[in-house]
Amino acid sequence: MRVITVNVCGIRSAAEKGLFRWLRRQRADFICLQETKAQEHQLAGHDVRLAGYHSFFSDAERKGYAGVALYSRHKPERIVRGFGVDEFDREGRYLEVQVGGLSVVSLYLPSGSAGPQRQASKFRFLEAFTPHLARLRRRGRHYILSGDWNIAHRPIDLRNWRANQKNSGFLPEERAWMDRLFGPAGYVDAFREVRPGPDLYTWWSNRGRARQNNVGWRIDYQVVSGGLAGRARRAAIFTHKRFSDHAPLVMDYEL
Repeated sequence: MRVITVNVCGIRSAAEKGLFRWLRRQRADFICLQETKAQEHQLAGHDVRLAGYHSFFSDAERKGYAGVALYSRHKPERIVRGFGVDEFDREGRYLEVQVGGLSVVSLYLPSGSAGPQRQASKFRFLEAFTPHLARLRRRGRHYILSGDWNIAHRPIDLRNWRANQKNSGFLPEERAWMDRLFGPAGYVDAFREVRPGPDLYTWWSNRGRARQNNVGWRIDYQVVSGGLAGRARRAAIFTHKRFSDHAPLVMDYEL
């Protein structure tokens, strides 16, 4: 089973750069997109349809902002938009499809890099999302939470970690939250199960030659519930073509 996740930084822009032509060749079971920056009615005339897939969107109320999408080759029994917290559900940050005993989620955490107010929002999200993760675990389903988590967990997950310890995305409080996610909360960083090595990043600044020099951050994850631990077989970050400032994360599971 193949799952692809990518922050598109505008679904229409990524489509113009050939994202969907590439996706059609990947034979993925589920495709999770974040930061679509469009409402569904604005997509007419754009190359965002995938034959053979069911497509779902959770748009932000504010135009040109946030939003997530999910394409499923399998018809879901249930679609869940939002996780019950109005502040973030209105921003289109959580979209879940349920197929049998499996749930796949397209997830987009807030970024705090724009300033203290946005960082405060990010901390509120982490606080609110923690009990939701606990509820998911109690349901006994298998979960794959794919998306832009906007946090680099460990020094191996970004090139210049020493210089970024006071910057959003690598703050001690954020990293401690990830420690709990991959510890007591019972979730697993599926990518690191199969790709433990360094210099593996999914996002690069548009400044300078960050992408060419691989001065990046790994902030896009596929996080799985404990029952899927050890099921990942392959993980790849596709960097041969640029669709946005993030690269697609492609993972194969044996299910």
